[in-house]
Amino acid sequence: MYLKRTFRKIFALSAAIMMIATFTACSSEDTPIPGPTDDIEEQLRHMTLSQKVGQMFFVRPEALDTTIHWNVYDDLMPLQLQTVNNCMKDVNQKYPVGGVILYAWNIKDETQLAQFMPQLKALNGKPLMCIDEEGGRVARIANNDNFHVKKYESMAAIGATGDPANAYECGNTIGTYLNRYGFDIDFAPVADVNTNPENIVIGPRAFSANPAVAAPMVTNYLQGLKDAGIVGCIKHFPGHGDTKADTHYGYAQTLKTWDEMLNCEIITFRAGIQWGCQLIMTAHISAPNVTGEDIPSTMSSVILQDKLRGELGYQHIIVTDAMDMGAITQQYTIEEAVVGCIQAGADIVLCSKDFIQAFNTVVKAVEDGTITEERINQSVRRILKLKKQYE
Repeated sequence: MYLKRTFRKIFALSAAIMMIATFTACSSEDTPIPGPTDDIEEQLRHMTLSQKVGQMFFVRPEALDTTIHWNVYDDLMPLQLQTVNNCMKDVNQKYPVGGVILYAWNIKDETQLAQFMPQLKALNGKPLMCIDEEGGRVARIANNDNFHVKKYESMAAIGATGDPANAYECGNTIGTYLNRYGFDIDFAPVADVNTNPENIVIGPRAFSANPAVAAPMVTNYLQGLKDAGIVGCIKHFPGHGDTKADTHYGYAQTLKTWDEMLNCEIITFRAGIQWGCQLIMTAHISAPNVTGEDIPSTMSSVILQDKLRGELGYQHIIVTDAMDMGAITQQYTIEEAVVGCIQAGADIVLCSKDFIQAFNTVVKAVEDGTITEERINQSVRRILKLKKQYE
């Protein structure tokens, strides 16, 4: 366990060491979560089904305000929801949440954020506080002129230096100010390998087009976050770097086979898994030559169970990319999407388009036997284990 707000300087980890990856295949269904404590099992036994389901939902603040209705992301920006209101409190009494993610429009300045964060942390469900603060163009705080923190050109620029120590410095700097502002999780770094020059969504967010360069950058960035007291999350599994379309707005796919991915995209994810990353975010991309069907990876048990948990041996938290993205909402109903991703193996449902409807759907699915309560318990154990680090 690492202690929050404890800062330790370390030398950047050797690229050679980070590229040595030996993994033991295991069954994702039968393998217990590593080291669940008696306290977690006792806590789980005393939780109601609704409390358990709530832990699996990480939401935007707007999800708790039932007066807000939106269709596209641009609708959220002018709302500038930057404080917890009575409607949110009332909704949250019935619908607990495991985490809250803040976006740029939820953050005004240091004074507002200092008031907002305790309000959010006091919500039912004891939510973890999350943000996308990669550095570069995706940085909700650094790209806000009201905050005076170090800015980075891009992860590609850091990768181009060839020195993993620079990735460590980036992760540690970002982690230090996120810790200071009260965050727990940074949905970073991007572990994608940017092999497609026509890629419009990843591009310079990735460290490199070469997995041998990207992998040690990813692990050093993770270490930098960890040493600042922040949990990192590698994304977007199984790799968003060889696509053209943007899953925020619609369908995207990769035509690579699994063997081709093993020699490229999966190298960075293997490195992150070996390092000990606690969160991996899924991609909404379809990989038909891996799964045998045209389904988003987020909803594919082949990708999440057979490949990520089984073949790669990953046993920690799987979090979906935002479920309100076009790649999901244009193809599936809320009910299909939320049940599908949990059945596939996701532990955290991030930003469902209609949180209350999604929440009720999962409760009903357990009650009617579509999803077993033990399946819910598997995910909640992982989430509670992560939360124990903050007690």
